[in-house]
Amino acid sequence: MAANLVTCSIGEETGGSIHHPAKNNSLVGLAPTQELVSRDGMIGAALNTRVGPLCRTVKDAARVLEVIAGYDPRDELTAFGIGRLPSEPYRSFTNERSLNGLRIGVIREHMDRALFNAADGDAIDLTERAIGDLRRLGATIVDPGPGGALLQACVDRYFPVYRNRVFIERYPDRFPVDANGKASADHISTLVDMYFDPSLVPSGTTIRNVGPASNAGLTKYMLARYLRERGDGNIRTIRDLIDKSTYYRDIRPDAGFIDRKAALEEMNSALTLDLATVFQDRFANQQVVLQCMAQENLDALVSPAGNLPAYILGGPIEPPLAGRTNSVWGLLGQHGIPTLSVPAGFTTRVFDRVRDASAPGGTRLAGPIPARLPIGIMFFGRPFSEPTLLRIASAYEAATRHRTPPPDFGPVPAP
Repeated sequence: MAANLVTCSIGEETGGSIHHPAKNNSLVGLAPTQELVSRDGMIGAALNTRVGPLCRTVKDAARVLEVIAGYDPRDELTAFGIGRLPSEPYRSFTNERSLNGLRIGVIREHMDRALFNAADGDAIDLTERAIGDLRRLGATIVDPGPGGALLQACVDRYFPVYRNRVFIERYPDRFPVDANGKASADHISTLVDMYFDPSLVPSGTTIRNVGPASNAGLTKYMLARYLRERGDGNIRTIRDLIDKSTYYRDIRPDAGFIDRKAALEEMNSALTLDLATVFQDRFANQQVVLQCMAQENLDALVSPAGNLPAYILGGPIEPPLAGRTNSVWGLLGQHGIPTLSVPAGFTTRVFDRVRDASAPGGTRLAGPIPARLPIGIMFFGRPFSEPTLLRIASAYEAATRHRTPPPDFGPVPAP
C-alpha cells in the first residue's frame, strides 16, 4: 500500500492493526463498526476485533466497505447490522467538500503536552493544524482547549456505575471489603453519592488509563475455533501451534517484540470461558462516548491517530507515559466505535529512544533528529455512522491532500 503497488488491502484489528499501519504509512485506514463487517476467517476473531480497509484514498476505502459490509451467518455479530446500512452506496458520501452544520469534538486527552514528552510534539502540532483545517471547512469545533479532557465528565459520572467492579476494586479505601472480599460497607450508597456529586469520584481514572477487561478464555476459544475450521492436518490445536512453530529468538524486552511462545503458552493455560467483564466493559465505554457526544450534540470526534511516529524496528520503544499506549485509539475501537484515520502530514523532526545504561530505565530520548515521517488524524463516530465519518474525512482529504505518492513508484494511473 505505502509503495503504491496495490490500491487497497484488508486489515484485521484488535487494538490498532488498522490505524497504526495507516498512520505510519500515510494511508487511509477505516476500522468500521464491529457488527458491520464479518470476522469470519480472521485469526482469533473475538469480541474486540474487527476487519476494515487500508487504502490510498477515502473513496477507495468506501468502495471496499461496500463489498465487505453486511450480514454473514458465519459471524453472529453481523446480525446486529441488519437494517443499519445506508440507503446509498458508501462511496456517495465521499464527495463532500464542506463541513457546514457538522459538530466535531476534540479528544484532548492525548494532546496535553504537560503529560508527555518531546516525542509527542510533532503529532500534536499537526493535529492542531488539522483542527484548524476542519474549522475552515465549516465544522463547528467543540474543543475543551489545551489541557482539557473532552470525555472526563462522562468518565467520572458513568464509569463508577457501568464499570462498577473494576472501579470498586481500584479504590479499596472508598469501597472497603472484609477478609473474604465481601463488601464491609454500603458501596451502593457511595456510588449514588458519586453520581449526584462527581467531585466525590477519586481522581486518576481517565480514558487514557482505563485498561481492557479480562477476557478469560476468549482468546484461546477463538483461536482453537479458527484452527479447527482451517482444516490443517498438521496444526489442529493450539498445542500443535506451540510445539511446531519456529520462533523469533533475539527478543529484547525494550524493543516491543512479544515472546510469542510464552504468550501462546499463557493463553493456552486458560481452562474456562468468562465473558461477563468483556460485555460490561463494552457497554461502559460506549456509554461514556455516546453520552458525551449526545450532551454536546456532536457528529464525530477527532484526535491524533497516534502521538508517536513509526519506531526504529528493534530499537527501544517509548514507555506508556501517562497512559499513552493504552490509548483511546485502540480502546474505543475495541468496543464498537468506528474509526477512520487519514494522513495529516509529516514530521520535520523526531526524538528516538536509544539505549543508555547510565539513564533511568536504561534508555533516553535522543534528538531532535531531522526526519520526515507520516502522521495521521483519526475521526471517531457512533456505531454505524460510517457515512458521517466518510463525509468528514473526504472533505478534509480534498482540502489538504497530505498523502505523497512514493517517489520510487509514483502515482497509480487514474482509471
